[in-house]
Amino acid sequence: MKKSENLTIIAIFLAIPFGYLFPEIALSQKVIGDIFLASLKMLIVPLITASIFVAISGLGDAKSLKNLGTKAIFYYFMTTTLAVSVGLVAINISQIGIGESYSIVPDREVPEVKHLSINEFLLSFIPTNIVNSLAQGSIIQIIVFTSLLAVASLHLENSKREILYSFFDSLNEAMMVIAKWVIKFTPLGVFSLISYIIAKEGIDVLFILSNYILVVLLALAFHGMVTLPSLLYFIGKVSPLTYFKQVKSAVLLAFSTASSSATLPLTMKVAQEEGKVSKKVAGFVLPLGATMNMDGTALYQSIAVLFMANLAGVDLSFIDEVLIFVTTIFASVGAAGIPGAGLIMMMVVLDSVGLPHTYIPLILVVDRILDMFRTATNVWGDLVATKILDTKTKFEK
Repeated sequence: MKKSENLTIIAIFLAIPFGYLFPEIALSQKVIGDIFLASLKMLIVPLITASIFVAISGLGDAKSLKNLGTKAIFYYFMTTTLAVSVGLVAINISQIGIGESYSIVPDREVPEVKHLSINEFLLSFIPTNIVNSLAQGSIIQIIVFTSLLAVASLHLENSKREILYSFFDSLNEAMMVIAKWVIKFTPLGVFSLISYIIAKEGIDVLFILSNYILVVLLALAFHGMVTLPSLLYFIGKVSPLTYFKQVKSAVLLAFSTASSSATLPLTMKVAQEEGKVSKKVAGFVLPLGATMNMDGTALYQSIAVLFMANLAGVDLSFIDEVLIFVTTIFASVGAAGIPGAGLIMMMVVLDSVGLPHTYIPLILVVDRILDMFRTATNVWGDLVATKILDTKTKFEK
């Protein structure tokens, strides 16, 4: 793993100048990154299904599940609250967007999204056809169904429960073996993905929106390097630096793929093998965290919304900011059941205080690049959550 991590870091640094100096080649070799990403995504549905079932069924009783599940959800809300707070403080201190104007006109439109009613939102969590949910990769629906199946297995005779457990446990182990094969190609996949992004988006845009990018990155860095490590040290009684060294390969992969779900196979592998997290906790907390625990995304949303308000010349009151604070927290945790969650989250927060969607195209210009950083923060947050919950949840491991 050490050699692969070093090669991945080298690949990241080489990909940036390569994408800038040889854009045509970088654009043409995107298929390499696509194959790597598709190989990781191939593992997501069977891995989540197997790991969730094994984690819940392996707990042995509903009391242990309630203990772990309650702590996980409480922790998600706590860290999301802290992340949004960091974002709001950063944008209020920096005051970026006030009195600024941009000469660039983004050549993209705001994608059309379906706004869900409360009833539709609640129904989006329930699979009407689990086979269809599995085929479409509807992660939150898969988690709901698998959790119910696993809880039901706790009420079966031991002989029947053991058959189910053995099947899903074997499936989980097989997925981990395939994950190891795919992960060997991480440096090549990372080089392809990052060089393509640099060639496509260009570096010039980084200078045009430099103030906005800087504030977002500094806020993400504070949350990732101060807030989360503090929780890990004071609550989990674990050295943040030591733990990060153990699991950093997952954070690097999250950075290059900009996908928490695609990173999940490696995240689960390093958490258990390198981070010494129990299989039961990792199998339950990490798949749930990949869809619900989005610290980096929530922090980014809070900055983006206030930045757009400043550009529009809208003077938000304290109540408005409180409303943004609350809406961002609940939209972040509750967005798991919605397709295109990031963009819809932003629109929901904008609508909560009556802000127009006018400046969303400007934000989208650098969204893909910033997405890499916030996804890395999301995955690091998932790993910290898993380690803390592993140390604080009492049951036989």
